[in-house]
Amino acid sequence: NAPEVAILGVTRARQCFLPDGEGRPDLRSMLPLSLSYDHRVINGADAARFLSHYAGLIADPRRMLV
Repeated sequence: NAPEVAILGVTRARQCFLPDGEGRPDLRSMLPLSLSYDHRVINGADAARFLSHYAGLIADPRRMLV
């Protein structure tokens, strides 16, 4: 679509087991994110930083209050 330069896709969260620091399975919530953007307008490194920052905010919502 002409005026859009980026689209953030958020899908359904799901529970899955991931290894903790000691290798034991730990049940965690996973929320897949995808970012599509126009490379002519947005630099790929900036898009990656944005997605990383956004994922950090979702992981710890208290950071959004600051």
